[in-house]
Amino acid sequence: MPADGQSHIRIARPSRDLAAAERFWCAGLGLSVVYRVEGGDRAGEHDLLMVGWPDASWHLELVHEAAHPVEPRPTEEDLLVIYLDEPVPEDLVDRLTQHGGTRVTSPNPYWNEWGVTVEDPDGYRLVLCRRGWSNS
Repeated sequence: MPADGQSHIRIARPSRDLAAAERFWCAGLGLSVVYRVEGGDRAGEHDLLMVGWPDASWHLELVHEAAHPVEPRPTEEDLLVIYLDEPVPEDLVDRLTQHGGTRVTSPNPYWNEWGVTVEDPDGYRLVLCRRGWSNS
C-alpha cells in the first residue's frame, strides 16, 4: 500500500521534559494525549508521549530517554504551522505562554504578518496562522 493523503503522519521529537511538553501541547494548545508509555533508566528504555487531536491524521511523538537523553536542536525554521482560517485568539496565545511557551518574533516576516509564533519548552516553534490552507 503506497503512502497517500490518507496515510497517518507522526512527527517525532526529543524532549527534555515530557511533563512540560504535555502542559504546553495539551493544556496550552488543547491537544489530547493519544498514547503514553513510561520506560526505565536503562539504555534503550524511554518515556514516550504522543499528543494530537483524536480525529486528526497526524500526531506529535515526544520522547525522552533518561539513560541517554537527546538534546533537542530546533532551529528558528523548524515550524509546526496550524492554519486557523480566522484571527489568532489572544486567549489561546496567552494560554500557551501560561503553560510554558514563549512568544517570539519569526525571522520570516510572512509569519509575523499572518500569524503568531510560540516556542514550546524544548524550543520548537508553533505558528498559529490566521490564513487558511488547502492542498487541493
